[in-house]
Amino acid sequence: MDPVVIIGSGYAGYSVAREFRRRNKEAQLLVLTADEGQFYSKPSLSEALSQGITPEALVNKTAQQMAAQIKGEVRTAVRVQALDPATRQIVLDRETIAYSQLVLALGADPLHLPLTNGTQRRVLSVNDLADYRRFVAAIAGKKSITILGAGLIGCEFANDLSQAGYQVDVIDLAAHPLSRLLPPENGHYLRNALQQRGVRWHLGTGVTAIELQGHSVLIRCENGEELITDLVLSAIGLKPRTALAQAAGLAIHRGIVVDRQLRTSDPHIFALGDCAEVAGQWLPYIAPISLAAKVVATNLAGGEASACYPAMPVIVKTPACPTVVCPPAQEEPGEWTTECDTDGMQSLFRGGAGALRGFALQGSRAAQAPTLAPQLPMLFG
Repeated sequence: MDPVVIIGSGYAGYSVAREFRRRNKEAQLLVLTADEGQFYSKPSLSEALSQGITPEALVNKTAQQMAAQIKGEVRTAVRVQALDPATRQIVLDRETIAYSQLVLALGADPLHLPLTNGTQRRVLSVNDLADYRRFVAAIAGKKSITILGAGLIGCEFANDLSQAGYQVDVIDLAAHPLSRLLPPENGHYLRNALQQRGVRWHLGTGVTAIELQGHSVLIRCENGEELITDLVLSAIGLKPRTALAQAAGLAIHRGIVVDRQLRTSDPHIFALGDCAEVAGQWLPYIAPISLAAKVVATNLAGGEASACYPAMPVIVKTPACPTVVCPPAQEEPGEWTTECDTDGMQSLFRGGAGALRGFALQGSRAAQAPTLAPQLPMLFG
């Protein structure tokens, strides 16, 4: 019988491989990856510098060790050119591979501003371990770093880099940090906390130009402000990797469309993680990926499982301002109420009949997340 094939060796791909092997001891299992196939904690990339953790120390297992753990094969530095669902084949550079069932754990790509004048080498993004190695090498001997984007990754790197001794500037179109997750009061609370650690904010403005100026980089903002910095870290967002699936005729929306069983529009192909859109929801966080991996593995092994997600708070890794947020659904009617004291801030979102539908907790109030989360409705019941 042809193997179960997983494309992608990130947390999503390897989680499926391990969960599947627990459920099926005999089936052939093959992981294809374009990188080195090392297993590491991607969330740790935005907090390693201030802790003195080197890129090499972030690696938990090599590709060979992962192959032994999943009792399968891990093929590294492999580029998948196309999928043929009709024949259940994967087209590589010089061969084709047949599969019985296929899992797409392709991840997402960083969004980039259009750059000219050779500025690409001074504007970096960090989306995997290889990117992080380049970033760590690039900032050696530098003093100032400007971050484009005040979302989750931008704020976490701002905290980490400032703690590591760099002068950090953050630029974002929004009026406050984490504008897609936090209500304004909590966003301002986070901004003030990181500002006290030396982070300089440039909010409510975009970037019109990035130019080389000797050994420095000049950033021109829409509001007329100009910044001189040593290096730029772009953290303006992610785009699910959908091109391979789209070319194969699979349904695509924001991500690869899957149902609650994590099946794509082809019943023999599953997708999860940053590349997938689960029943209309894009959930690029560790907790939902862990749950999705178990669902996929169960269905690969012949079971019948569906995603059933409880409320899953997002922990923002900003030690200068501990933050845990569980935002309400985008269309949820209701309002925020906020309490603040010297130790922290709590914002609760209540819907009809006063039912709790979301929260944002900071400082000492972050410890209340385990108590509040069970009161929230399940995403998929």
